Amino acid sequence: MTNLLLFVAGLVGLVLGANLLVRGASKLALSFGISPLVVGLTIVAFGTSAPEVAVSVGAVLDGKTDLAVGNVVGSNIFNVLFILGISALITPLVVDRQLIRQEVPIMIGASLLLLAVGLDGRIGLFDALLLFALVVAYTVFLIVQSRRAGQAAAGDDEMPALEAGTWDTRLPAQLALIVGGLVALVLGSDALVTAAVAFAKQMGVSDLVIGLTIVAAGTSMPEVATSITAAIKGERDIAVGNVVGSNTFNILGCLGLSGLASGTTGLVLAPSVLTFDIWVMLAVALACLPVFITGREIARWEGGVFLAYYAAYVAYLILAAQQHAALPWFSTAMLSFVLPLTVVTLVVVLLKPSPKT
Repeated sequence: MTNLLLFVAGLVGLVLGANLLVRGASKLALSFGISPLVVGLTIVAFGTSAPEVAVSVGAVLDGKTDLAVGNVVGSNIFNVLFILGISALITPLVVDRQLIRQEVPIMIGASLLLLAVGLDGRIGLFDALLLFALVVAYTVFLIVQSRRAGQAAAGDDEMPALEAGTWDTRLPAQLALIVGGLVALVLGSDALVTAAVAFAKQMGVSDLVIGLTIVAAGTSMPEVATSITAAIKGERDIAVGNVVGSNTFNILGCLGLSGLASGTTGLVLAPSVLTFDIWVMLAVALACLPVFITGREIARWEGGVFLAYYAAYVAYLILAAQQHAALPWFSTAMLSFVLPLTVVTLVVVLLKPSPKT
């Protein structure tokens, strides 16, 4: 019971901290004249990934590298299959052209890069520097792109302009929100990691499995809240953009910072991550592009397929962790996980009409 309360308290701290950080940073950016477009593509998307950063870095400092890596890989799988799946069930999700032409390919590229640097079984210091340098370059690229686009592009963004007269338009209030958010994230991540490790020991489940499931879902709560709320309100492009942007930052920013925090030892990747989980993450990233292109939307039935795949993935992890009697036949089906997922997306391409220009 104590560990459960600690886990819930940590989760609340992460969600609260992310919200405070996003609000404070967004207001501060707008105060300094940074366009709403850049704020939406960077601060909001990156801010919803702040719990993943806090938990993964904290886990690395505690020597729990499996938890750190599992958190990122599991969060990316959860974001696409569960969050987009349940959001699409609420309402078919419209996909913005920029996401198809730019953001999704960048997310796929980041996933391929993670696979490439991790093939030797670890993310070393140089690899971490590369990942972190790329997230900085990506942010700079978005800023330059926004400036070139001019005021017209900024006006298309869904982020509201800074309203005069509100309490958080003042610099002290903005700084207080940022500091308060960071404090809540640090405290929340410490509580969540402590509780998760305790759960793993009690249940006889590895840190990796806990990271891939419970912690991954917990740290993705800001993305869940943002995407589902956006879907309910009809802001369907935000629901998709939030997930894609967060996934890119999880790989480049979160693992980059975690690798730097690990120092010269680096992040050791468990064999199961290299042989299965990272391939699942890459498969769901690749599945986004053809699904998004066809009709430029995620239909309800496609959302149901995504949810079914996530349920199958979690079931496999649980059976494998417990060496359940049903594991052999289930493993046979899951060995072809990438193939049926690819077939589904190809069928979508063939059956759905091309978008009208």
